[in-house]
Amino acid sequence: MITVFMGSPDFALPALQSLMSNQYDIRAVYTQPDKRTGRGRQVMACPVKRFAVSQGMRVIQPESFKDPAEIELLASLKPDIIIVAAYGRILPAAVLEIPRYKCINIHPSLLPRYRGPSPLAAPILNGDPVTGVTIMLIERKVDSGPILSQVELSISDEDTAESLSERLAEMGARELSRILPAWVEGKIEPRPQDDSRASYTRMEVKEDGLLDWKLPAVALWRRVRAYQPWPGCYFDWKGVRIKVMKAIALHDPQGGEMGRVVALPRTAPARVAVRTVDGLLGLIRVQPEGKREMPAADFSAGHRDFDGSVL
Repeated sequence: MITVFMGSPDFALPALQSLMSNQYDIRAVYTQPDKRTGRGRQVMACPVKRFAVSQGMRVIQPESFKDPAEIELLASLKPDIIIVAAYGRILPAAVLEIPRYKCINIHPSLLPRYRGPSPLAAPILNGDPVTGVTIMLIERKVDSGPILSQVELSISDEDTAESLSERLAEMGARELSRILPAWVEGKIEPRPQDDSRASYTRMEVKEDGLLDWKLPAVALWRRVRAYQPWPGCYFDWKGVRIKVMKAIALHDPQGGEMGRVVALPRTAPARVAVRTVDGLLGLIRVQPEGKREMPAADFSAGHRDFDGSVL
């Protein structure tokens, strides 16, 4: 079966690798254009492109599908099916009409819950016990297409957006491999989504990571996990930005000024914490700007005036 794959980040790699191992005829891999990144602003290819090039696959990187020539190029590949996983582009109707077995998307949430660009962070932020993967047909309205299959995944207290992404990517690849033959053979009846139950996520921005001590400790703990690795959670102390890499929400039996740094006993799950409107955010691992990640207790020990300061 002639296949076109569309994806860009690490999340998409297991699906592409699964298609390869199942010997689908992958005529082209579409990815986002190369971008400048990092302090040196070097041009970097996305993970899917790097892998595809290493396997000798044809890589196509259109800026968009507004140019009719891009539609014609895709149509000339004569794909039977297009598989999409975190491609980062909205596909117009002209693209959706090309393959006879439709365009299929791997979405990391249990649709119709958490449509939109940030489905990995949302269930952690909301304290959901489960999330999952949805295999769906793509329609013009974002993440609204009929569902072919769904699989649930439990969320642990240790999960971050990054760890969920890794597990959901593997789960999605396995489920795609399982259902594709049945879909092509006409054995799956797509199930329409219930739009009345839909919820939507927004694009995360860097400012989302700033820790606000007026929020409950549980909410901040969830943010630290949900925004790992990006945009990352942080606070500023004495002009230095400090990332919080790992934290824990703790009960505060005494209470006190919000933003006050307090030392905790050796028996506590964290040695240093910050008071919030409700509870303590225990700092376990931090990364001061321009330095390596370290235990928060080591940072506190090396900066005697950190304990007792107000952030």
